[in-house]
Amino acid sequence: MAAINPEFRTELKKYGAFDFNACYNCGNCTAVCSLSTTEDSFPREILRFSTLGLQDDIKSSLKPWLCYYCGECSTHCPQEANPGELMMSLRRWLSAQYDWTKLSGLLYRSLPITIIALLITAIGVLAFGAFENFQLEPIMKFAHQFEMIAIASVFVLILLPNVIRMWWFILKKPGVKVPLSKYFVEIREMVDHMFTQKRALECDKNRFRWFEHFILVIGYLGLLFVTVFLDWFASKNIFIISFGYLLSTIVFVVTFDFVSSRMKKQKEISKFSQPADWLFVIWLFLMGFSAFIVRLFIDTGLLDKNIWLYFFHLIILVQWALIIVPFGKWTHFLYRSFAMYFAKIKA
Repeated sequence: MAAINPEFRTELKKYGAFDFNACYNCGNCTAVCSLSTTEDSFPREILRFSTLGLQDDIKSSLKPWLCYYCGECSTHCPQEANPGELMMSLRRWLSAQYDWTKLSGLLYRSLPITIIALLITAIGVLAFGAFENFQLEPIMKFAHQFEMIAIASVFVLILLPNVIRMWWFILKKPGVKVPLSKYFVEIREMVDHMFTQKRALECDKNRFRWFEHFILVIGYLGLLFVTVFLDWFASKNIFIISFGYLLSTIVFVVTFDFVSSRMKKQKEISKFSQPADWLFVIWLFLMGFSAFIVRLFIDTGLLDKNIWLYFFHLIILVQWALIIVPFGKWTHFLYRSFAMYFAKIKA
């Protein structure tokens, strides 16, 4: 029998949830949701789980990840229980449950601790610069090596174990029997959703947001490849340089629109932004913008006299790699893709 925990609502509010207790189970949210089906009816069921504090049921559910937060459920809720924001809060909470280090939950719940973590990484970068006597060439070489080491380490030591924990909660612990071959057959589903996020197209009034997310994913992954594997900052190849400019432009233009949208608060999804939401879009914007400017200063011969600019970019890069990617909202991109994969396996 599932254990009921009435105190769960208090814990969930630390992740951004509002007074979802106002819900009287009318079902409007499920009725208006474009993604809700007979097999996957939400957010009504998840609202009930949250009210009762059925944490194990929430951990084993894929429904928070199947939601793309178009905002229709919150707009049509007669009690203003804000089910859309609850689903977002549950995604933050689930990210914290998957994280074996427990740092995700700590950073989600505490803005001061997040700021301290960002400051520590910034001080670490500056201390490394002082150790190298602020010599640009060796620092840039080390930074390039750091990018490769950080990507591999974060994936192997943090993200991969977290995905395994996610699999344990969703498939293994509930006793879902799946042939091993199905894991290989359906892996294309994960790759497909990771790049296209095609399920978002089923959301009403959501076409442009889907397109922005699509080109942002392509731009971000492309910039990562060009910078890390093709060594964009050190490259002399005109095609690589031009391609890097294009990708960095895509990243900072799209994220600028995201930041602007959150500031205007005109859409349901941006009305109640949490610190993690702001950090994700602002740091992604700064990544694209600072990378563009650094490469521009390299090509114009101005970087040697403006080494502070490279250090600004490096600080943003280190904070992104060590804090925001493994412990922030970036993980939603990863977990949602695996959620679609697990959903296909379960089906």
